[in-house]
Amino acid sequence: MPIALILAAALAQSAAGATTDLTIPPGANFDKAEFRLWYPPSTETVQATLVLVPGSNGDGRPMADDRFWQEFATRHRLALVACRFTDKPHDQAFIEHYVNVSQGSGQALLDALSGFADRTRHAELATAPLLFWGMSAGGEFNYEFVAWKPERVVAFVVNKGGIYYSALVSRAAREVPGILFVGEKDLESRVNMIAGLFAVNRRGGALWAFANEPGVAHEVARSRDLATVLFADALALRVSGSSLKPLDPKSGYVADLKARTFRPAAEAPPQTEGTAWLPTLTVAKAWQAVVTGQPLSQ
Repeated sequence: MPIALILAAALAQSAAGATTDLTIPPGANFDKAEFRLWYPPSTETVQATLVLVPGSNGDGRPMADDRFWQEFATRHRLALVACRFTDKPHDQAFIEHYVNVSQGSGQALLDALSGFADRTRHAELATAPLLFWGMSAGGEFNYEFVAWKPERVVAFVVNKGGIYYSALVSRAAREVPGILFVGEKDLESRVNMIAGLFAVNRRGGALWAFANEPGVAHEVARSRDLATVLFADALALRVSGSSLKPLDPKSGYVADLKARTFRPAAEAPPQTEGTAWLPTLTVAKAWQAVVTGQPLSQ
C-alpha cells in the first residue's frame, strides 16, 4: 500500500477514537463480565465515564460503537464503557443475580476501569466519576450501583426494569440525581416496582424524577434522549476535578407528577409525595415534554 494510503488509514482510525476490550473472570454473582472502552481521539483527559448496561444477560458492548453515544461523549469529554454481564445458570432466569452489584459484579466493573487505565494513556479512568445509562436489567444494575457506591456516580437512569435488591437507599445515594423511567404500557409489575422505589426514596428527599412515558411498553423510547439532557447538566453542576459537588435541593425544580407541571424548588411546598426533583430548567422542560408526549425542544 502506498505510504500516503497507510497514513490516511492511520488517521481515519485515530479520528474514529480508540476502542479496547477487556474480560474479567467469573465471580460470585456473575458468569461473564466483558467490557468495551471507547474514548474520543481528541480528548487528553476524560472528565467522566459513561457506563452503558444492556437488558437481561445481553451483550451491550456494541453500544460503545454507537454514533449517538460517541457524539455525546465527544461533546462532554467522556469515555464510554459498554458492558456484558451474564448470570450463572439458575432456575429463575427473570431474576438477574449480577445486578446485585455489591456481591461481585460492581467490583468487576471497577476492576475493568482500572484495567483500562493501565492499558491506555488515561490513568484517570481508574477513578473518574461515573454516569450510568441502561435498559431494563441495565437500569437495575445502575440503581444498585448507586446504592453501593454513590460517591462515584454523577447521575443515573433506571429504565423499565423489574427486579431490584435495594429499597430505601442511603442518604448519599438519594443525593445522586437520577430519572426513573416506566412505560405506560409496560407490565404492571414493572411499573409498580419502579414507582414504589421512587416513592419511598423521594419521601426521603431523593433528588430524583419519575418519568412515565405515554404509549410506551418495554422499550427505550425517549429515555435515552432525556437521560443525555440530565447527564449534560449534571456534569456541569457536579464534576470538579476528581471530586463531585453536592447539589442544593432548593436550587432545582420540583414537578407535580399528576399535573405534569414544575416550578422552582425554592417556591415549592416542603412535601415530597407526588413530586419529582429536577436539577435545572433545561432538564425540567425536557422531562415535561417526555411525560406529556411532546417533542423535546432543540
